[in-house]
Order: sequence, then structure tokens, then C-alpha cells
Amino acid sequence: MTSISQATAMGIRQPIAAGLLVLQLLIACASPDLQNPDFEIPPTNSTYPFFALDSTINSLAQWISQGNVSYVIASSQGNYIYLGQNGKITQKFKANEESNHYLLTFSLQPALPNCANTTSVTVSVPDRSVIVSFSTKFSGGNQTSHWQTHGVYLGVHGNRESVNLEVEISNTTTAFTDCGVLLEDAFILKNIPNPINSSENNMLPNGGFEYGPAFPNNSVGDILIDAESDPTQSPLNKWEILGTVKYITTNHNYQVQEGKASIELYALSVFIGEYNDACVGNFQVGVQAGSSVQNFTIQRKGAGTGLDSGWTIKAGSNGITRISILSFATTKSKDGVFCGPVIDKVVLLASYGLKLQISILFVGVGFLATIG
Repeated sequence: MTSISQATAMGIRQPIAAGLLVLQLLIACASPDLQNPDFEIPPTNSTYPFFALDSTINSLAQWISQGNVSYVIASSQGNYIYLGQNGKITQKFKANEESNHYLLTFSLQPALPNCANTTSVTVSVPDRSVIVSFSTKFSGGNQTSHWQTHGVYLGVHGNRESVNLEVEISNTTTAFTDCGVLLEDAFILKNIPNPINSSENNMLPNGGFEYGPAFPNNSVGDILIDAESDPTQSPLNKWEILGTVKYITTNHNYQVQEGKASIELYALSVFIGEYNDACVGNFQVGVQAGSSVQNFTIQRKGAGTGLDSGWTIKAGSNGITRISILSFATTKSKDGVFCGPVIDKVVLLASYGLKLQISILFVGVGFLATIG
């Protein structure tokens, strides 16, 4: 039996009666920023490329540091934070008045090449703590000097509450006393609506993956998202993630049309394609909606192309139909990085409804599925 390397899944609730769904505009809410998120305001008297911080005299503006923490001056490459043994940085931010989901984007890399397998940090806010690790599967063999960008779900916050954000080196890293973690100069907060609703153009909330972590300005468009079994606490809200997926983006445009919801029969469509010419070999993808299963083999052409597929499904008798997208192939790029197919435009409509038309120049927001 072919092992499943990656899966994203969503449970959808069958409406009791047909009716018109409210169109939800795909616009993220304005989010308060962290202060000095890029570490560009240096500590007082910082004159060395590797400057030790403390919580009193040699402090970093807007951040509180504990343990072994240093400010790294890297000239034209930006400024970094080094977390050594028991190292931790903390900052409080004020949530908006509205109750929204909050997401954090940041980048890390091992301080030393031989520490890649043990490099991880713990990101914490009240009532939630997540361990984020540097993954050698995405580092290109021995190229452990590359930054990896990760997306983390921080929970629901509102009422202008003060939220304490902590980023701390994990025990798995400090067990090796010579190892440490470098944090890049780009911490980005983003909030998204709560709840995320379906629309008359797609009955799947967040079916196009529009709601996800923010991309840094200097990002190449890749954000790693680790496993999350609870779709309400996923950085891709409404989607359960098994294994690890890579969240990617390019410019794309939407043409919204009107349609009506249905009770039993639904039309499901999905775009499956390739990201670029880096991957070697063909992709094998399975899409399951309830008892209906469709398997696809994507022939690699190296042109960023793909295919749109659609079929009719019937909702489950218990009122909930689970939709899963699975990547079966273990594929690598020429330099040894795990890679996989792009998934986008997961659209669910009444079988007689109008299909959402999407025009993309290359590849829209989606998943780059990899082995988990």
C-alpha cells in the first residue's frame, strides 16, 4: 500500500435547507504590529558584531531578553538575534477591539551547521505554546545556512487585550551546549476574521487558502506550516494539516460570480499543478470527499502548469463530509530538497451552481506538499 506522505483535510457541515449564503469579502483585518520587529533599533552601546544582551543596560528596544541572548550585527545582511542556552525574547502587543485569529511569521536557522537537527524554538502566548523546528528536509542537503520561514497560530484575541509573546530556545537545542538559534529580522503579526465564513462562490471556508500567515517583504514565497490536527487552531484556518506543508504565493485575480447553495449534491473542483522546474519526477495526488476518491498523476513539464479537475459528490448521511487532499509521492528537487505538487482553488458548490472563475499568471496561493 502506498504510504500517505502529506494530507490536508477539512470537515464541512451539510446545510439543513437550501438558501443563499452571504458573500464574505476576502480581505484580512488590519493588524497591530510588533515594535522593532526587524531588530533595526540596536541596543545602546552595541559596537561588536556579536553583542550580549540583558534585561537592564544592554537591552534591545521593545524586547525583553533572558538567558543567553545576543544581538548579531551582520552589516548589509540585516541584524539577527542569537538564542543560546536558556535564551528567550519577549514582547507584549495589544490586540484589536474585534476578536480575531492571530498568526505569526518568522524565520530561523541553526547558529552552527552541525546543529541543524536540534534547532528549535518554543513560541508561546497565553493558553498556547508551539514548538517550531528547523527542518533539514527543506534545507537542500548540507545547505543548513539557509533561513527557513515558519507560520504559527497564536489563538483568538480581542478587546484590546495585552498579549505576551515569547520566543524561547527549546530544550532539545540547549541539550547541545555549543548549539544555538538565529532569528531573522522579520517578525510579522497578522490577524484574520473570526469566524471565516463560506460564500456563495465557495461553500468551503478558506477553500482558496487566502487566509494564512503573512509573507515577509524579502520572502521568496515559502512558509513552512507544521502539523495541526485541530482545524480551528491551524495557521491555514479551517484546514487540518498532517505532516508539513509549504505555503506559497504569487499574484492572482478573482472574478466573483453568483450562485446558490444546495442540500445534497455538490460539485467539487481542485487545481493540481507544479510550482516550478526544480522538482524531479511526477506527482501522485489523491482527493477524497466522503466515499468518493479521485487519484491523479501529474506529469512534470517544468513550466509551472497544472490541471483543473471537478466531479459531483454526495454529502454524508450524518451531515458532515470530510474532504482530504493527499500527496503519495516522495519527490526531491535537484539539490535534494523535498518538494511536491501545488494545490489551489478547492471549490465546493451546489451541483447546479456557477463555478468560481480564477485567472492566475503562474501559481496562486496553495500547498507545496512534502513528506511528513
